[in-house]
Amino acid sequence: MRRKPIQHQIEGLAALLLFGVFAVCVLAVLLTGADAYRRLTQRDQAAYDRRTCEQYLATRVRQADRTGGIVLEDYDGTDVLILDADQEYVTYIYQWDGWLMELYSWSGEPMVPEDGRKLLEAESMEISLGGMMLTFEISPAPGVTDTMLLSLRGEEGVDA
Repeated sequence: MRRKPIQHQIEGLAALLLFGVFAVCVLAVLLTGADAYRRLTQRDQAAYDRRTCEQYLATRVRQADRTGGIVLEDYDGTDVLILDADQEYVTYIYQWDGWLMELYSWSGEPMVPEDGRKLLEAESMEISLGGMMLTFEISPAPGVTDTMLLSLRGEEGVDA
């Protein structure tokens, strides 16, 4: 006749089991949400880096866009964009060692790529000129290539 205490323990065990199932479900939902959030933030960060790189290049070219202000050169197989080439101090923009680099120096000094300031990660960058169109092909990550075309407004374009 002591079966009532045993039944009471089974009811408590069932409630504990139900609470455990609920806790596991909550944890699974939280982990799934955290993974989705991580993937979204990585995607957004990559898109932000790509837009920032393109906007930086476009802004810097627009600032120097005048006759004789932009020169495109090759430095040991690396495309180098020289801005304000007709001034006493020039800005070199190039890709070096996995980074988009900027070097601001006196125009009489030789360019030393290692001295530049790292701006953004970039696997590669190719710059070309066709008429008044400056083309950038930037690879911010392996397998990803962005192409940007800038129409130059200087009277004679750039010197290649």
